[in-house]
Amino acid sequence: MFTGLVEEIGCVKSIEELGDGRAFVVEATTIMHDIKIDDSVAVNGVCLTVTDRDDKTFRVTAVAETLHKTTLRDKTPGRRVNLERAVRMQDRLGGHLVQGHVDATGVIANVVVNQQGTEVWVAFPTTFRKWLIPVGSVCLDGVAVTVAELEHNLFKVALIPHTLNNTTLGALVNGQEVNLEFDIIAKYVESMMSLKG
Repeated sequence: MFTGLVEEIGCVKSIEELGDGRAFVVEATTIMHDIKIDDSVAVNGVCLTVTDRDDKTFRVTAVAETLHKTTLRDKTPGRRVNLERAVRMQDRLGGHLVQGHVDATGVIANVVVNQQGTEVWVAFPTTFRKWLIPVGSVCLDGVAVTVAELEHNLFKVALIPHTLNNTTLGALVNGQEVNLEFDIIAKYVESMMSLKG
């Protein structure tokens, strides 16, 4: 479980093809002091298991299903990625509940820079509209953000300078694909309502 509060931006150092999966070696600093083999780390919002590590890097593996559903399929060495360690039960929950299970990818439709920060419109598959509400939560490349406006297949988020400077969202451009994870509570409510007799 994660909060969507990115701890640092890491860098993909190398990628190894493993049949229909891939292993990623990621360089980091902040999170390295206490991650160990078998820990979960969210990489651009994707929950992955640490399978090896040294002083400066850790290794994770993405299976075919993960590559198919997320933007990890397009990552190359040198790409920057958002990193977050799994939350501990005694930690403050500063963002929202995030599983690191990406539901879909979206596309950046428009980036509007203004004096207060940046507004970003994201196009998403309409099948997921049921899990979005204005001022609700969504996770964008592993970053917990709030839906500022919502249209048929677009939602807008307003990003403050701190978020822009401390995550990869500061480098978003029109047409870029991003990982989306929708609110877990909305998913459970929908499931309960669909089973209601």
